[in-house]
Amino acid sequence: MNANHTLVGAEDLGRRIVGGIEETGKVFLFFLSILRAIPGFWKKGHLVVEQMMAMGIESLPLVVVTSLFTGGVAAVQAAYQFQDYVPMRYLGSVIGKSVVIELGPVLTALVVAGRVGASIAAELGTMKVTEQIDALETIGISPIRYLAVPRFMAGMIMLPVVTIFSDFLAIAGAYTVAYFSLDVSANVFMEGLRLFFHLRDVFGGLVKSLFFGVVIATMGCYFGFSAQGGAEGVGRATTKAVVGSCLLILVLDYLLASLLFRVIFAG
Repeated sequence: MNANHTLVGAEDLGRRIVGGIEETGKVFLFFLSILRAIPGFWKKGHLVVEQMMAMGIESLPLVVVTSLFTGGVAAVQAAYQFQDYVPMRYLGSVIGKSVVIELGPVLTALVVAGRVGASIAAELGTMKVTEQIDALETIGISPIRYLAVPRFMAGMIMLPVVTIFSDFLAIAGAYTVAYFSLDVSANVFMEGLRLFFHLRDVFGGLVKSLFFGVVIATMGCYFGFSAQGGAEGVGRATTKAVVGSCLLILVLDYLLASLLFRVIFAG
């Protein structure tokens, strides 16, 4: 009996692994199809602008709240760790480094993935199950070029822009907490912020956010195009898009950090 259960469990695990590899291959092929459709995207520039508004401007309220409180929490935690060991003049240095390299790009990407990735998957999934995407193909319009490429380009352009805004707000939140709650003067905080500031850190964070934008748009479009089974299928596609985007963002964050800060910017 136990042997049978073990065999069934092994078979189920094997199917899941094979299914995961197959899904990864499909996502990669879908990504390549988007890249092939990009040339000439400027002809549909108004669609790109519309998606840039949806992904960037409409995400700002959520990003503002997230960034301000992230900076504030980072200041409180850093001050707690510094207590009796490190001079508070280095508080600005720690905040600046951590925000532009890691907290700004990653948390912004996760927030946008939850809002925008779900929106893309739900919108395209609804179009898929109601056969609107099939109708586009019938009249000779490429769904990839018409629907996926504008979202792909908007994600790649807008996430670095939103990340810059997020970095600024997070540092402003940290400064506010440091000044009013931690008795750190403005001069001391700004001196620490300038102390170890390097443009390569900002550039590295923006490079990461560019790739995160690509991930969010690609996963949202892929699962939206793959939706099946009516409203329930759209719900599953939306969940998969958000979960897949968040997981890939975290994995890609490690890979890009290793490449940028241990190889390209090393030394």
